[in-house]
Amino acid sequence: MSLIDEISKIKSIFKSDLDLLKENKLNQDEVKYKYLGRKGLVSKLYSKLSSIDNKEKPKAGKIINELKLDISNKLNTLFSENNVSQNHATKLDHSLPGLRLNNGSIHPLTLIINEIKDIFSKIGFSNVYGSEIDTDYYNFEALNIPKHHPARDMQDTFYIEKDILLRTHTSSSQVHFMENNNPPIRVLSPGRVYRNEDISVRSYCLFHQIEGLYVDKNVTFSDLKGTLEYFAKEFFGPKIKIRFRPSYFPFTEPSAEMDVYWGLNSESDYRITKGTGWLEILGCGMVNPKVFKSVNYDVKKWNGYAFGLGIERIAMLKYGIDDIRLLYEGDINFLGQFK
Repeated sequence: MSLIDEISKIKSIFKSDLDLLKENKLNQDEVKYKYLGRKGLVSKLYSKLSSIDNKEKPKAGKIINELKLDISNKLNTLFSENNVSQNHATKLDHSLPGLRLNNGSIHPLTLIINEIKDIFSKIGFSNVYGSEIDTDYYNFEALNIPKHHPARDMQDTFYIEKDILLRTHTSSSQVHFMENNNPPIRVLSPGRVYRNEDISVRSYCLFHQIEGLYVDKNVTFSDLKGTLEYFAKEFFGPKIKIRFRPSYFPFTEPSAEMDVYWGLNSESDYRITKGTGWLEILGCGMVNPKVFKSVNYDVKKWNGYAFGLGIERIAMLKYGIDDIRLLYEGDINFLGQFK
């Protein structure tokens, strides 16, 4: 049988199969594979081109290509018609409930940061932001933590190069801001910070801080206490109890830590407050004059206070989260609770 005769035979067989397809007596995929598959009837025709005269090959090849295109077009047209027919045949049940659309939610850390910023904006604090990658000078030396200072042992730092590091606190943003702005200053510096700590239920290698700075004439520790008492009552409620304890930070003098009375109403309260009912939420103090000297402020004219809060700890308290790692795992079921 010549190649032309075989092509004619395939056309005839395909016509019969196409009629059966229209009557749903054949499977669509099987018919498509039978003719257009890698080992299909049309593909086998190409292998027979080598057996005919070279002068006839172009003509025969053209005929085979036209056959392949014709079969492909007719099958695609039929498949499209069948799909449309099936869609029209599907009945819409108006009694079924509609599809539930899952809306996104704001991350609990963002919720806390936004709430704190709103509270302080009411008393004149604006927001400043800095780079998470900074120099050793801005992160340590400008904040009265020179090389070999024992306070550096408090913070195991991620160094990128010799003097380039991932910041360990957002105080470095405040140094940059003071270098480019004259007092009076009243700013918050929110952001992510990094410390080389073991990852556990209570600690992580990165976390978020909001640090506040107020610089003006005749600022006192009483001003600091009044500001933080206002914050505690706005954030935790008007009945919250607070206390200040002496502490040490290289960039403030005198320094203190502020506790809130969390209570002893549950086993969890006993655990997180170590049985005292009190919980430390921030560090604070009057800005050390050496910090002002590093930004060329006149220490005889200006003074101020600073404070810093850990956002993760506040979020865990407020929302009853018992594992800090949940804040970083991206679990949709967990994050969906904070709508």
